[in-house]
Amino acid sequence: MKREPVTYAAAGVDIEAGDAVVDRIAEVVASTKRPEVLGGIGGFGGLFALDTQRYQAPVLVASTDGVGTKLEVARLMDSYSTIGIDLVAMCVDDLVCVGAEPLFLLDYIAVGAITPTRIADVVTGIAEGCRQARCSLLGGETAEHGGVMKLDDLDVAGFSVGVVERGNELGMHRVAAGNVLIGIGSPNLRSNGFTLARHVLLERAGMDLGEIVAGKRTLGDLLLEPSVIYAATIVDLLRGLPQAVNAIAHITGGGIPGNLIRVLPEGLCARVDRSGLAVPTIFEVIAEQGPVESAEMDRVFNMGVGMILCVEAEEVASVLRHFEAASLVAAEIGRIEPGDQSVVMA
Repeated sequence: MKREPVTYAAAGVDIEAGDAVVDRIAEVVASTKRPEVLGGIGGFGGLFALDTQRYQAPVLVASTDGVGTKLEVARLMDSYSTIGIDLVAMCVDDLVCVGAEPLFLLDYIAVGAITPTRIADVVTGIAEGCRQARCSLLGGETAEHGGVMKLDDLDVAGFSVGVVERGNELGMHRVAAGNVLIGIGSPNLRSNGFTLARHVLLERAGMDLGEIVAGKRTLGDLLLEPSVIYAATIVDLLRGLPQAVNAIAHITGGGIPGNLIRVLPEGLCARVDRSGLAVPTIFEVIAEQGPVESAEMDRVFNMGVGMILCVEAEEVASVLRHFEAASLVAAEIGRIEPGDQSVVMA
């Protein structure tokens, strides 16, 4: 018996839908273009001309990340417009931890089936994140995994590149006893700890994403609130006060204890008291509904602290003024002291 010819679309990959996505996102990608970008989207690789007049001895810094199971909340709410902002934040805010200026980002989106409007929402969010970070969305890939992923499955990953002048790198080699810890506030979970958050709130407590929390907003809105992107403000700080900051920790998975220790050299400890920064409501809800003990909350979530800067004591006032001018909440939350290379939480 003669069988009918098979097409790629019948097997689960719609080439026309993929082409429609490119048409939809071309304008938003162009909106992120920096002067160093050569050409547009659609080629086999993105071209970026590094400014060697501005950077005499450039060191390229690369970072890659995703947004974890926050995507499951987006799927349940069928809302994908802000996930891209989270993706950019997770990548570029790692770059500035070593003093690098973010230059460009590439994205990878994997789906069970391409829905052009949904992909356009994700990429529009990525472009918005890139504009906030002042970097270019240089290129990307949308892969349709028909027959492997469920039709409404979606995952995203980002790859970012930045540059820092050799000799200006931040890190534990610059940290010293007496440095002051400045925390920058985070109003939400960012993109970390969502496996625990979903387990506690949606599975264990049986809460609904449309449920009003603390008499203000829905649970879904609180969980999907996009990450603050700190990169541009910190880059400006490093340019304006080049000797003020010695190291930066991006507070992601692992919380303050798991991330601040990454910038501590042997013989020094960090003593942290984050009472100067408010704990957002969503963390209080998670802790109560679990219940989740405070030590576990600190180990999993940022608890309202998005970044921590190790700052020279005489520069603290200037650093705090810089963040205030940028409308970011910041406060002194501790010090670096002689000790056993540990983070001590008050």
